[in-house]
Amino acid sequence: MLNVERFVCNMFQENTFIVSDESNECAIIDCGALYDSERQSVINFIETAGLTPVKLLCTHGHIDHYFGCMMINEAYGLLPEVSAADQFLIEKMQEQTQLFAMLGDYEEAFPPVGRYFDHGDNIKFGNHTLEVLATPGHTPGSVFFYCREEGVAFSGDTLFQMSIGRTDFERGSFPDIMNSLHNVVAKLPEETVVYTGHGPKTTIGRELTYNPYMRG
Repeated sequence: MLNVERFVCNMFQENTFIVSDESNECAIIDCGALYDSERQSVINFIETAGLTPVKLLCTHGHIDHYFGCMMINEAYGLLPEVSAADQFLIEKMQEQTQLFAMLGDYEEAFPPVGRYFDHGDNIKFGNHTLEVLATPGHTPGSVFFYCREEGVAFSGDTLFQMSIGRTDFERGSFPDIMNSLHNVVAKLPEETVVYTGHGPKTTIGRELTYNPYMRG
């Protein structure tokens, strides 16, 4: 069984997730922990729960989902994994701290990417597997991480409760995100629980019924 712990982080109220199972291995998804209190909360949870982090995963390459990667790298030796299509954003991470977060004096370095994954790749930790589902639109490399056996998905900024991610950032595309929603996301079982990049969790069925971008 998957255990999902959420931490709301940084000035963008981004959702960082620690996902673990009975093996006590865990994957850290979208570590946006920026402030000292947030970073300490993440570390304290991992240590108190007796977890062993084995994966550091990113649903896409925006700074608010990436702030805590160096902290995790220094604490556990993990390198971030992200879609190859978002490599251009990873290469501009320091620039993003100024453009989006307005942190002109931000000095912390970012770790190199450990792996660029593609659609259809399987990411294993503990006794579970996360399937990489490409959902471009918010960024070219936006993905869902889908745990088929547990009926759980992590959507990043592709899908929110009753909304979707912005497409007006660099290389964002409204047609692409609509294609992702209708031809990838909507095909998941309706009972799938979706943990979003911002805001509360939802289900595919709820979004098919109430989210105007998912209907039609």
